[in-house]
Amino acid sequence: MPELVAPTTELRTAWLDAHDEWGPGAHEDGFGLRPTDRVDTPAGFAAWVARLTAEAGCAHWWIVEDGRVLGGIALRHGDDDLVHRLGHVGYGIRPSARRRGLAGWALGRVLDEARALGLDRVLVVCEADNTASARTVERHGGVPEDSGSAAVLRYRIPL
Repeated sequence: MPELVAPTTELRTAWLDAHDEWGPGAHEDGFGLRPTDRVDTPAGFAAWVARLTAEAGCAHWWIVEDGRVLGGIALRHGDDDLVHRLGHVGYGIRPSARRRGLAGWALGRVLDEARALGLDRVLVVCEADNTASARTVERHGGVPEDSGSAAVLRYRIPL
């Protein structure tokens, strides 16, 4: 059974395995990884995890099952510009763990967290060609809004 866990250095090897599966340059939304993060060394990984856990206005979780990191999900609720650009929720599932309903499962739990914070709706943004993500958001009540771009879809989920 999967669980949402806070980022931890104890899962470094498992996280790196997931990261390697995505391959270089691939998009891993939900992990809060920046181009300047150096996760390839223990010290760099620890610094990245420390940044994630200390980040105000954003909570990160890893989707873990049997010691494997299957994906990540983030709830952004503090920086209005960041929320406008990327949405309140961002998530990603490693390729070998897709098509199991993990994104929908994790999204449901994070929507509960958003309700607990007092949010009355959340914005979720995905690439226009990511039909699996769009279906996941729609299954959770996502209502499309004008994105102003053919490259991205924007959904509001009322809570």
